[in-house]
Amino acid sequence: MKLAHIGLGFAVFLCLTGNLPAATPPQTGKTSAIQSTPAMPDFSITPAQAHTVGQRIWQNECAGTVAGLTSWNKSEAFPSLGIGHFIWFPHEGAAPFDESFPGLIAFFGERGVAVPRWLSSSRFCPWKTREKFLTEQDSLRMKELRQLLANTVGVQCDYIARRMARALPKMLEALPDETQRAVVKDRFISLFRTPEGLYALMDYVNFKGEGTKESERYQGQGWGMLQVLEGMNGTPRGLEAVREFSESAERALQRRVANASADRQAAEQKWLKVWERRVRGYLTP
Repeated sequence: MKLAHIGLGFAVFLCLTGNLPAATPPQTGKTSAIQSTPAMPDFSITPAQAHTVGQRIWQNECAGTVAGLTSWNKSEAFPSLGIGHFIWFPHEGAAPFDESFPGLIAFFGERGVAVPRWLSSSRFCPWKTREKFLTEQDSLRMKELRQLLANTVGVQCDYIARRMARALPKMLEALPDETQRAVVKDRFISLFRTPEGLYALMDYVNFKGEGTKESERYQGQGWGMLQVLEGMNGTPRGLEAVREFSESAERALQRRVANASADRQAAEQKWLKVWERRVRGYLTP
C-alpha cells in the first residue's frame, strides 16, 4: 500500500521557542489516500482528520511546543523527535524498539521536503549521548532540525497516518489463525469508522507500535496495537469499541510494567500513570 503524494494545505511556521499556535485551516477536497485492495478496505483520511489527530499527538508528546520537538528522555538511549516523538538511534541496536525517525526523513524525500544535508546523510543520530544532545540545544544543527520539524507538521501527520494504515496487514500477517485475523480486522475497521477510534489507532501505533516485533516483548508478552486489539472483548461498535480499546490498552501497559526487568522497572513505573491517562483520553473527541 502506498501513501499518495498530497499536500495537507497547512505548514506551521513557528519561532524556535513558542507554544502551539492556532492552526491554519487545512485545504479541503484532498485525502491522505492509502490505496485499498479487494481484500483490504480503503483507509483514506481527509487533511482535516490528519490535522486534528496530528495536533493531539503533538500535544501528547511535546505539550504542543516547538522545544518538545527535540527531546531525549532521561531513561532512554535515544532522542525522540517531531510531533510523534519518532526515535532515532545514536548507534545500531540502541534499543529493541522500532526506529521511526529515519523513516520520516525518507518520507520527507518522497514528499519533496528539503532537509539539511547533514541530516539526509546521517544514518544515526549525530549526538551520541543525552548530555551532548542537551548541551547543543542552541547549536545551528539543532535549530535547523527544530525549524524543519515545526514547518512540516502536516507531512508528519501523513507519516503517522500511513503507519496506521500499514499496521493492519502487518498485524494480520503476524497471526497464524484465520479466526484471529478476522477478529482483529473487524475491531480495527470498527475503530477506524469513528473520529475517536481513528485518533486511538493513529496515536497508539505511533505511541507503542504495531506489536509484531518479537524484540518488543517483556517475558514474551507485548504491548503494541496487536495485543490491544486481541485483548478487546467481543465485536463492539462505535464508542463501545473505543472504550474496549482504551481499557485493553491500559491493561497491556500495566502488564508491560509488571513484566519489566529489574533495571527497567522504576522508569516504566514512573511513566505508567502518564500512559494510563493518555489511553483513557481516547474517548474524548
